Amino acid sequence: MKKLSERKKKWIEKTVAEDRSYKRFLYNRFYLYLLLVFLQVMGWMFVWWLFAYQSQAGIITQLVVRILSLVTVLYLLNKYERPSVKINWIIIVLIAPVFGVPLYLMYGEGRPTKRMSKKLAKSKAENDKIVKELYGKRLTPKLLTRGDAVSCSLVKISGYPVFYDGEIEYYPTGEKAFPAMLDELKKAEKFILLEYFIIDHGKMWGEILKILLEKAEQGVQIRILYDNFGCMMTLPPKYDRYLESLNKNIRCLTFNKVVPMFSVRMNNRDHKKILVIDGKTAFTGGVNLADEYIGEKIRFGHWKDSVIKIVGNAVNSFTEMFFYMWNAFYKDKENLLEYLLPMTEGKSAETTALRIHPYDDSPFDGVSIGEAVYLDMINRAHRYVYIFTPYLILDDSMRAALCRAAIRGVDVRIVTPAIPDKRTVYRLTRANYPVLMKAGVKIYEYTPGFIHSKSLVCDDESAVVGTINFDYRSLYLHFENAVYFSGCNAVLEVKRDCEETFLVSKQCTLENTKRNLLGRLTDSVLRVFETLL
Repeated sequence: MKKLSERKKKWIEKTVAEDRSYKRFLYNRFYLYLLLVFLQVMGWMFVWWLFAYQSQAGIITQLVVRILSLVTVLYLLNKYERPSVKINWIIIVLIAPVFGVPLYLMYGEGRPTKRMSKKLAKSKAENDKIVKELYGKRLTPKLLTRGDAVSCSLVKISGYPVFYDGEIEYYPTGEKAFPAMLDELKKAEKFILLEYFIIDHGKMWGEILKILLEKAEQGVQIRILYDNFGCMMTLPPKYDRYLESLNKNIRCLTFNKVVPMFSVRMNNRDHKKILVIDGKTAFTGGVNLADEYIGEKIRFGHWKDSVIKIVGNAVNSFTEMFFYMWNAFYKDKENLLEYLLPMTEGKSAETTALRIHPYDDSPFDGVSIGEAVYLDMINRAHRYVYIFTPYLILDDSMRAALCRAAIRGVDVRIVTPAIPDKRTVYRLTRANYPVLMKAGVKIYEYTPGFIHSKSLVCDDESAVVGTINFDYRSLYLHFENAVYFSGCNAVLEVKRDCEETFLVSKQCTLENTKRNLLGRLTDSVLRVFETLL
């Protein structure tokens, strides 16, 4: 990575310090990108109009477009894809082939580019080799408890082992998790790994960065990975180079740089939230490194999120997740073995009910691991399923699983925000309410504000906390991570948080979510484009 000039370094420090001008600059940059994309669309429309209607080749041009749309439809019909997604894309391609075909080519496939896939495949292969040598029998768990049923399938599809020892602690809000994160950061002696979708200047990142600089001076290795799109409105350009200029022990990578043009690679974002300290402690959940997550900035009322803390052998899996992305894209590869701690002798599957199973999900792996875990837990539930999610955009399989669970007598409850951060997505979320409520699912809206937690707990036995929303982008397009756990007190803590949240939330009914004819028509149109949201 090129060194940052002193002039550029001072400019970044100045713009960050002057919050108003800094935010103005970021907004201007964002709108400039939108303008450039808009000009591309207008250019495409002009070229189409020129060839289709203002030249002798007009008939041929229109014929070519129709043939391309027909080929795309035939491809979709024969593709292994969810029926609802197929139907949506077929409608778009047939109604507006001029835009539908290129739009599908850019956003419909959902897979990383060949270049990205090649890098990820190489990094994954290197990690898998180390994992098999390190864990052995942990990759073939025994079916001893109900919690093992999910872990058995999860090991096969994710490649990450299940752990039977360690500590796990649940934090119901970012405000409660933040002090614990700072305390653990201050204990760092060897390395700190951070991988986040959003980093924003303020109290939270300011206090973390201060500790990182102190630790870097002490020789602690700092690795920071953030998503370029997620930080587009929060960090200035070349902020990764700025961080590296602060200390030789700090290395930073910005994932999948945004370019102002339609590109398939813009579709896949790093939505993970991972903090690892010395390979001994890890944090994950829905919390990004921004002030609204710890109650220091008011956005959409109270911002409720959750965090899980892991101590013990299972932390190695988070280290592997981090370097899976890092070694795929950073110019200087790291030796994963130097960051993995030796496995300590602990309890076995036969001597404890505890199961800790970290995992990640990628558009590269060919299967929606996050969705598979959610479906497995919902389908196995006997008494209750409680879900927190900021977005509820469901495909047929997830909708059917939730309805079947409610019909067979399971107490299914879902909490979504009362104050949305995205109006269109909120409308689509509410459009899913009626069919679920008619089946017996209870839906609550978090009255104090915006709930950003992504969690599921069932039957006092098992739970999942992580970064995976109940929407198309999170389940199929983004890089995500989560922790499945069972047989521990943290499961009951997640349940307790749900019960307390129900008390401050408003239960929705068919009557108060009823739409008029125009509203239902609008929802129907929006559903066609839900895979893009």
